[in-house]
Amino acid sequence: MMDIGASATEQARADTRQGRWQQYLEDLQAFASTAVPLESQGKLVRVAGLVLEATGVKVPVGSVCEIHMPSSNSNPQRGLRPVNAEVVGFSGDRAYLMPTDEIQGLSSGAMVIPRALPLMAPMLGKPMQRWRRDEDRGLHLPMGDGLLGRVVDSHGNPLDRRGPLQMTHAEPMVRRPINAMDRDPVRTPLDTGVRAINAMLTVGRGQRLGLFAGTGVGKSVLLGMMARYTQADVIVVGLIGERGREVKEFIEDILGEDGLQRSVVVAAPADAPPLVRMQGAHYATAIAENFRDRGQHVLLLMDSLTRYAMAQREIALAIGEPPATKGYPPSCFAKLPQLVERSGNGLPGEGSITAFYTVLSEGDDQQDPIADAARGILDGHIVLSRELAEAGHYPAIDIERSISRVMTNVAKQPHIEAARRCRQLLAKYNKARDLIQLGAYAPGHDAELDQAVRLHPDINRLLQQDMHSPAVLEESLKQLASVIKDA
Repeated sequence: MMDIGASATEQARADTRQGRWQQYLEDLQAFASTAVPLESQGKLVRVAGLVLEATGVKVPVGSVCEIHMPSSNSNPQRGLRPVNAEVVGFSGDRAYLMPTDEIQGLSSGAMVIPRALPLMAPMLGKPMQRWRRDEDRGLHLPMGDGLLGRVVDSHGNPLDRRGPLQMTHAEPMVRRPINAMDRDPVRTPLDTGVRAINAMLTVGRGQRLGLFAGTGVGKSVLLGMMARYTQADVIVVGLIGERGREVKEFIEDILGEDGLQRSVVVAAPADAPPLVRMQGAHYATAIAENFRDRGQHVLLLMDSLTRYAMAQREIALAIGEPPATKGYPPSCFAKLPQLVERSGNGLPGEGSITAFYTVLSEGDDQQDPIADAARGILDGHIVLSRELAEAGHYPAIDIERSISRVMTNVAKQPHIEAARRCRQLLAKYNKARDLIQLGAYAPGHDAELDQAVRLHPDINRLLQQDMHSPAVLEESLKQLASVIKDA
């Protein structure tokens, strides 16, 4: 009986193997008989400023193409490394492309070849994957744990001279947005390590905030403090359109070795083409989304959202879009929410992306078009004051002009009341500051002002902090309660 049972088992296994091989051969036959259309190749016919125009290219907007100069003995410029470009628009039979590389050496008649899609051959024991030539021609860039501790450019190429990336895989940049009704609500407070934010502008895990500041008021230092001290599994830093000198200084002096170990830095400095700067912002967001989908809590720091909008403005104006508000075309204001809405909480049980976007207020003008648009799409704004920075008050957060729109959802009622009372006293003192400095203030006439004057040194100590000293959330709340306990 044992021999008969063993024989039946072996026969069943043999039949299974035979069925799998038969299915594999049928898949191979179907794969071999699939008609593969010829790729259409175009020609470069015009270069006007930032835009390349090509004819004969029939691919969707967002597709990546390579521009080749055929090798020839009569032209030493030919045979150079192909130039990568992305289709950003079209008019009739002409496609508009924006280069992501230097275009030195290109001339009229260069071949424009759309990036080919791979045809995946069937694999034994796996369902056959059928690829169409007209889908997903966009960029596929490295993702995974191998990015931690590394500095890469907008194409995923290492900039830190530490060798090639390990433990990464390529994923498309285009992702399907999360349904707003499926997102997890913001309900958990997040410790940023900055006392003024923890106490007065409490941040929730999954919140999107703007850091509004002019030049030279300490926004990079504040970002570095949050990068080192915030309770997050992974930190993704996008340095978009900033000075190249600041990239290395931010990593070595502000982020530090400890902060870099759990961070991914995507750098697209100011001298990069506008499409590369925009791509750097999208790549940093895609990296954060990848870690979030794997259940990790991510802190996304992007410096700056204004440079991203400026890159989009350069592209839009170059392809002929009319300027609207102070030189910004309408597409700039449409691109901002598309980028910002990708961060936030994921589905229930997944991770989160808490994002801080710096917004450069040109001339300290808070009514700048990009600043005004960003305030409407973010979950709060933190305003840095030049006056406070000049007075040596760091971090130079203007509490009166800043707000966290989710603080009432993540903070307890005693904390909310204490923060509101502290804000009232600070506003009362600032309103009468000129009288106090002129010596026209006399105590005893206004009990509220007397209390504000008495507690102002303690409030100042609460809101100031050394960049090398973290302040945990619990200690920040205790210090706030002690300041206003008699108020």
